[in-house]
Amino acid sequence: MSLKDQLLKAGLIDQSKASKAEREQRKQDHQKTAKAKKKAQKSGEAIVDEAKLLADQARQEQAERSRELNRQQREQAEHKAIQAQIRQLIDMNRIDRKRGDIAYQFADGNTIKKVYLTTKLQDQLAYGVIALVRFGDGYELVPKQVAEKIAQRDAACILVQNTGSSQPAAVEDDPYADYQIPDDLMW
Repeated sequence: MSLKDQLLKAGLIDQSKASKAEREQRKQDHQKTAKAKKKAQKSGEAIVDEAKLLADQARQEQAERSRELNRQQREQAEHKAIQAQIRQLIDMNRIDRKRGDIAYQFADGNTIKKVYLTTKLQDQLAYGVIALVRFGDGYELVPKQVAEKIAQRDAACILVQNTGSSQPAAVEDDPYADYQIPDDLMW
C-alpha cells in the first residue's frame, strides 16, 4: 500500500489534495529532466536515455533468441525430412528375407543382433551386393546402390556394408579344388 493510500485511509488528506500533490511531483520531475537536458546540450554532452538503451538491448537479445530458435527448428525439420527420405528408400527397395534359415549375427552399437537369411542373401551380403540397414526398430536388406544413397543422408543407418567383388574370387592354384565340401559343414 502506497503512502498516498495510507494517508487517504487515515483521513489525513482528501482525494483532491492527493491528486494535486501528484501533479506537482510530476511537474517537478519533468522540470528537472528538462533542466538536465538543457545543461547537457549547452556543454555538448550527449543525452543518454537509459530507458531507450535498455529497450534497444532487450530488443536485440530477443532477436538473437528468435534467430537461434529458428535455426534449431530448421535443423529439426531438415532431420525429419532426411529420415523420411531414408524411410522411403528402404520401403521401396527392401529385399524379402522371410524364408531365411541361416542366422546372421552383426553388431548394432554395443549389442550383437541376429537376422535370419537364405544362403543366397548371406552370400550377397558377404560379397557386398546388398547391405544391412537399421529401419525403425528392425533391420532390412537393401541393394548396394540404395545403401550408398542412405549413407549419403545418414551413415549411422548402415550396419553392414561389405566391400568386395560381386562374385567370389576364383583361385586357379587352389590345392584343395579337387576336394568336395560336405553339405552339412557350418562355418
